[in-house]
Amino acid sequence: MGMDFGIPILVVDDYPAMITMIRRMLQSLGFVNVTAATDGGDAITKLKAARFRLVISDLRMDKVDGLELLRQIRADGVLRKLPFIMVTASSDRDLVIEAKSAGVTDYIVKPFNSATLQTKLAKALGA
Repeated sequence: MGMDFGIPILVVDDYPAMITMIRRMLQSLGFVNVTAATDGGDAITKLKAARFRLVISDLRMDKVDGLELLRQIRADGVLRKLPFIMVTASSDRDLVIEAKSAGVTDYIVKPFNSATLQTKLAKALGA
């Protein structure tokens, strides 16, 4: 069973450069259907408008952060089982523990490379 490279993925980050970097990594791995959101509120709007199979979100964002986004997704009857990978700085240990208790699928510590991303994707998508 291989990975489905056509699945719709939502990347959430308030830094455009980070979105670009993650999008390029995903594309280098073969994923072509990548949508960006600039914060958790934007992400919820996009998640309600279209069907995604995976969320990759930064933890620390202005407005609605990654932890609040995760909580909203897990509280939603339709979205609650959506795989969710949190991207975090290594100094965010307490928040990672909170994210785990809130139901995060996995997390990636910055900086990371496409090999790390590929491993986390395979695990999150069950491939």
